[in-house]
Amino acid sequence: MANANMRSLAATVLLFLAIVFTELFGIPGTNLTHAQEITAAILIVAAVLWVSEWVSLFIVSFLILGLEIVWLLPVLNAQGVDVKSNVFFSPFFSNIILLFLGGFVLSSLMQKYELDIRFAQTILKRTKGVPSLTLLGIILACSFLSMWISNTATTAMMLTMVFPLIKKIPEDNKFRKALVLCIPFACNLGGIGTPIGTPPNAIALSYLTKHGFEISFAKWMALTLPFLIVFLFLLWQMLLRLFPAGDLKLDVPERHTAKFGSKHWAALGVFVITALGWFFASKLGLATGTVGLFPVIVCFWFGLLSTKDFRDLPWDVLYMVAGGLALGVALNVTGLGEVLIQSLPLSGSPWILLVITAAVAGGMSTVMSNTATAGLVIPLVMNLPFEHDYLLALVVALALMCSMAMALPVSTPPNAIAFSSRAISSRDMMITGGLITIVGYICVVLLGPTYWRFVISMLGV
Repeated sequence: MANANMRSLAATVLLFLAIVFTELFGIPGTNLTHAQEITAAILIVAAVLWVSEWVSLFIVSFLILGLEIVWLLPVLNAQGVDVKSNVFFSPFFSNIILLFLGGFVLSSLMQKYELDIRFAQTILKRTKGVPSLTLLGIILACSFLSMWISNTATTAMMLTMVFPLIKKIPEDNKFRKALVLCIPFACNLGGIGTPIGTPPNAIALSYLTKHGFEISFAKWMALTLPFLIVFLFLLWQMLLRLFPAGDLKLDVPERHTAKFGSKHWAALGVFVITALGWFFASKLGLATGTVGLFPVIVCFWFGLLSTKDFRDLPWDVLYMVAGGLALGVALNVTGLGEVLIQSLPLSGSPWILLVITAAVAGGMSTVMSNTATAGLVIPLVMNLPFEHDYLLALVVALALMCSMAMALPVSTPPNAIAFSSRAISSRDMMITGGLITIVGYICVVLLGPTYWRFVISMLGV
């Protein structure tokens, strides 16, 4: 309790000093307008709080909104900028938020009716106890489920399923560690496959849409799925070589589930219809957020989910995403984002900037929330004076790097859950996760621009 109070006090002091200093002195040595100085102060405070976690991350989003309405908006209006408060409120109920809300409802639905467990068991049954195939089966199950439901929930569920199997493996067999490590890493990677898989995807998609890119659910998958397949294959081979099974034979346990009744079929139907709706949304003339309303309405209207299920949705993640989008609105409205970009040395190759920014995003996401990293980095690069297709490549690369940074137990919630099992050491996670991050980074910066430009030429965005 004392530590919590000290963190809250530190956050309060930071906020007070930022406001007082900005109002009294501005930002010395710059030619920023007062509105831009205020936006810079909000950006710095948000960044410090997101990195330090002195307060809950979703509270930072509400702080951003409050400061924009109470502090920034009056200054903008005084400067003659015709901006209404709804400009800052809009990200909190935008198309991307509705898309994510639909994804969270589907996640809750799959877990309540154990569709995720049934899917995982179906895959594991086909591995016949062969260690390499069992490892591949777990990786595929984790990654597919994480494309649609929370990677944190998937990690917890899969660890529960796999731990009885791990306990039967002799302690001196390194393959035990492979089975534990593959779960959080595959869950982290799986999220890059769909727009709803992880918040950085949604943030990237939101900014790209605002800047005139037409990226449907299917087009996002076309941009990212080949990379996901490559990363999963590399993860599988890496774990097999770092933690060999020897002549081990596995006995895959079954987890008993309830009888598949009418509500299970209904839940499966809602999932399939929603997924198809997202996939063909552009052809149907619908926004992905509109499709996301379908599972929300149907599941609670017909009692597939309860009011308690609604309250248990991860609202904090939704508000974190919205806060990052609201911060981007301020950067755009005040012109600070463009000023920051113009201050960068952009005379060199755009590819060099991709190399640098992707490394920065990966480094930041290793030690802080990937949602917060995406919310800070992506808005800044949207004003870069690059070609249409290269700007898209840069933003997609940043979104992927935010999800692929997994070298530390604190890098992602799935990492923390797996580490808490005590079946692996931090060194195991650092070596394997660090290798995945580095290999992923190399693939993104070397192959990404060429492949994404090819997709653009074929599909158009």
